[in-house]
Amino acid sequence: MSVCGSAAFCAALVLSGFSSTEPAQAAPFAYVANTDSNTVSVIDTATNAIAATIRVGKAPVAVAVCPDGTRVYVANQNDHTLSVIDTAANKAVATISAGRFPVGLAVTPDGARVYVANFSIASQTVSVIDTAAKTRTATISVGTSPNGVAVAPDGKHVFVANAVSNTVSQIATPSNTVVGTAGVGKSPLAVAVTPDGKHVYVANAASNTVEVIDIASNTVRDAVRAGRRPVALVIMPDGEHVYVVNEFSNTVSVIATDTNIISGSIAVGAKPMGIALTPDGTRAYVTNRVAKTVSVIDTATNLVTATVPVGASPQGIGIVPPPSKR
Repeated sequence: MSVCGSAAFCAALVLSGFSSTEPAQAAPFAYVANTDSNTVSVIDTATNAIAATIRVGKAPVAVAVCPDGTRVYVANQNDHTLSVIDTAANKAVATISAGRFPVGLAVTPDGARVYVANFSIASQTVSVIDTAAKTRTATISVGTSPNGVAVAPDGKHVFVANAVSNTVSQIATPSNTVVGTAGVGKSPLAVAVTPDGKHVYVANAASNTVEVIDIASNTVRDAVRAGRRPVALVIMPDGEHVYVVNEFSNTVSVIATDTNIISGSIAVGAKPMGIALTPDGTRAYVTNRVAKTVSVIDTATNLVTATVPVGASPQGIGIVPPPSKR
């Protein structure tokens, strides 16, 4: 068991939220950060019904899931904190201090640390949170206005999209130092690492492109024209496709990774902002900020099969696997 679900961690938790329904148990559950509601909506992906609504901090914008599925971390932009949700009870059980305006976060594969991008131009940092101690243990200087964060599958490197400096920082996790910086397009907001750990896909919001960084050489090897203002992306578990959220096009672009060519476009709700996949990759859940909904995409057909109403201004989303998949 990872430290995300350790007995020592659970014993030290302090109740700070509420749950409206019964705990998550047997199916994947999607956790949606509703920025203007200061809540997280919990969607039962078996039925696409709301299973719980959880009060968190001010302006929650991003969500990251602990690999063992026992904890969900929520970045609260306006009060500079992380809320920790216990997924068994669907309650916010702890609050952790982060840097200024946390907007992106990712958990290491062992669940021991959370890397948090602090968007404030004044700080230009990534905070490192020890999940067992619930404290910030390091602060790393990166580019200007860090936003998206992704951890490599082996946990040895973290990649950070710096929106104002138009770069991606590569952090070595053993030392928590920046070991490389790649120049990319304008306003990179999101990053994702391929399952084989060889490439990073970067969504450049102001360039309307997705670029591909070769990790070994730390250089851009390809660029793909996406929709208008790509703001989020995920890579399928088999690594064969990338799903890109285009905020101004109200679409999701599908990129085939063998050719890095757009193979499809899917219409979703108004102003889509975030995306997450079910553990088996059969469905993608897309948050629509203005529509106040989540679109559910069947990845076999690339059709929207359901629309789920949530809170106000949904943005970040993460999906917790069922116990059998952990």
